[in-house]
Amino acid sequence: MRVVVVDYGSGNLHSALKALERAGRDAGLNLDVGLAATGEEVAAADRILLPGVGAFAACEEGLRARPGVVEALEEAVLQRGRPFLGVCVGMQLLAEKGLEFGEHPGLNWLGGEVRRLTPSDPALKIPHMGWNALRILRPHPLFAGLAPETQAYFVHSYHLVPARAEDVAAQADYGGAVTAAVARDNLAGLQFHPEKSQAAGLRILTNFLNWRP
Repeated sequence: MRVVVVDYGSGNLHSALKALERAGRDAGLNLDVGLAATGEEVAAADRILLPGVGAFAACEEGLRARPGVVEALEEAVLQRGRPFLGVCVGMQLLAEKGLEFGEHPGLNWLGGEVRRLTPSDPALKIPHMGWNALRILRPHPLFAGLAPETQAYFVHSYHLVPARAEDVAAQADYGGAVTAAVARDNLAGLQFHPEKSQAAGLRILTNFLNWRP
């Protein structure tokens, strides 16, 4: 099974690769894990992870600057149904638009918009950084085997608010509800970093590798 992490100049690529390799090894899966920086490499993938670190606009521009990559992603994920996981800004790019430093278009796979966090408690700092409990809103194969209130590691100032509330699969509480995970059909996204979330993150990645949407 060919699993790729999309390489479009965003950070954290090798941490994501190593985490996927370990998750596959622990699960006894025969994986071919690598980076995909071209449309041809994305098209050849059986599963796709889209990372993202930094500002929404910079990630969106970086992704579109790779010739053929967005088109290959749309064909592989939206038309052929390849399992897809977006992480951090990689999840946020599923929105119609991001509102960080102006208004910028996203991939618009889930609709909605990426909004700045507005915690009700002024003592809570932005960015939201550190461990937070996940409140899973509905069963999903990605969450199989996770205990209630599982902790995950977050680093972000914005979060995705999908057009459809039912696309929110998990939330965290940071002075109000924060979108922690989204899911629809063969699409899923995590605002937190599974590669930094220790055993829980590895379990989620293993679940992604075994997921049959």
